[in-house]
Amino acid sequence: MKTIFNKAEREELIERINTLNSHNTAQWGKMNLYQMMKHCTRWNDWVLGNGGYSYRQEFLGKLFGKMVLKGMVKDDKPMKKNAPAGIFTIKEQNGDIQDEKKIWLAQMAAYENFSNPEFIHDFFGKMKTEDIGIFVYKHMDHHLRQFNA
Repeated sequence: MKTIFNKAEREELIERINTLNSHNTAQWGKMNLYQMMKHCTRWNDWVLGNGGYSYRQEFLGKLFGKMVLKGMVKDDKPMKKNAPAGIFTIKEQNGDIQDEKKIWLAQMAAYENFSNPEFIHDFFGKMKTEDIGIFVYKHMDHHLRQFNA
């Protein structure tokens, strides 16, 4: 299984992030390139434990979260298109793509020493570190594929 905690797979994602530029357009979804990059950097802050996010599982997640997570991390099948972004929806239309890229690349490097024992996914709940690694990889891959990177 591909995971953000594997150096080779992390480097592959970094190479793909580095290819992003203003010519990349969405193959699906409503986000533009800046919104996608900002979404990913805010989401990574949440997973990495930066930014003062509170962690708690929603009620529906308590009922179905573990079952959905198990289905998501069982193989290398990509995430489905057009999932809602929830609290990570970015309303701003424009911003500095190069600044977001720098932040994103620094976050990718931070996964090498990942340690956020407080992390609780709002739907999946408390996750094993190996499941976090697979899920983060899939999320990053999903958005890079969305923009042909």
